[in-house]
Amino acid sequence: MSADAWDDVIGQDRAVSFLRSAAGPDAVHAWLFVGPRGSGKRAAARAFAGELLALEPAGNGDAQAANRARALARTEQHPDLVVVERVGASISAEQADEIVRRASRSAVEGTRKVLVLDEFHLIAPNVGPKLLKTIEEPPEGTYFVVLADELPRELVTIASRCVRVDFAALSADVVAERLRAEGVDPARAEQAASYSAGDLDRARLLATDDRLALRLEGWRELPRRIDGSGSRAAAAVDDLRTAIDDAEAPLRARQEREVAEMDERIERYGQRGSGAADLDKRHKRETRRLRTDELRLGLAAVAGVYRDELLVAADPTAALEGLAAVQATAEAIEFNPNEELLLLSLALRLPPLN
Repeated sequence: MSADAWDDVIGQDRAVSFLRSAAGPDAVHAWLFVGPRGSGKRAAARAFAGELLALEPAGNGDAQAANRARALARTEQHPDLVVVERVGASISAEQADEIVRRASRSAVEGTRKVLVLDEFHLIAPNVGPKLLKTIEEPPEGTYFVVLADELPRELVTIASRCVRVDFAALSADVVAERLRAEGVDPARAEQAASYSAGDLDRARLLATDDRLALRLEGWRELPRRIDGSGSRAAAAVDDLRTAIDDAEAPLRARQEREVAEMDERIERYGQRGSGAADLDKRHKRETRRLRTDELRLGLAAVAGVYRDELLVAADPTAALEGLAAVQATAEAIEFNPNEELLLLSLALRLPPLN
């Protein structure tokens, strides 16, 4: 691993250049990073926080202390870096109250602290005003970095108090290049990148998944397995959901390692402050997100089949109906539907290709 945390942020040269120059002793206290999931916002927030904490006056310009601050921030282990993740479906009023309390506390090691507020495009209505004064006029030495995939109406007022930095979606080529640099086989890197939707973390997970090709083939076969009957649709959906279950294996393996490490810390230092409950909630969010990502991956594969059909079919009606069904299903995912019912509806709506 490179010694420079900024190397974790790929394909965002403009944002990185701006943040490097802005992370000085007179840095603005409130920032808003906007860009799609996986574009590098959180990695940039860690690197930026490391630079701010490395300038801690108590360090008296000590290079070793500054490097330690950067290294700890890079792994989100610095005691004065507070990362706030949503607990439920949105950032609630209770979480906003807790953020205000955390901002009011003194720094642990010196005079500076950084609060990174993740996924703030999911802020609940009427919660923004609770945070506005604290973000606009934080205690001395307190910095906010707000991360959002987009800028909803609920976040507009807070955004007006922050310096906005935009992060573009990563191209498949950029993601594949990073995977190859990390030692991933070129063919596997290209395949993982092409189905990652520009999310580097997702691409890394796919690159470790030996069953990715089999799952993609299962999705591509869906239009040829169905015949309009409920029984064929149900059988195909059962197989697809089993494949999604299998896709959780790499994530489960990583989560099990994290739980084991947590259990070791609890045994050594006790339960209090261990973060076990937060880890469990994060793992549940990660699993839900992975299953949603798998649905999107599958829909992209099915859409590819109907696009291919569109190129060769004398009558484009079936291909167009198939693409419309895929699009409707992709839009329905936004409302967190029941997975089985969503896939059954798709399988029944898709025109068979035999």
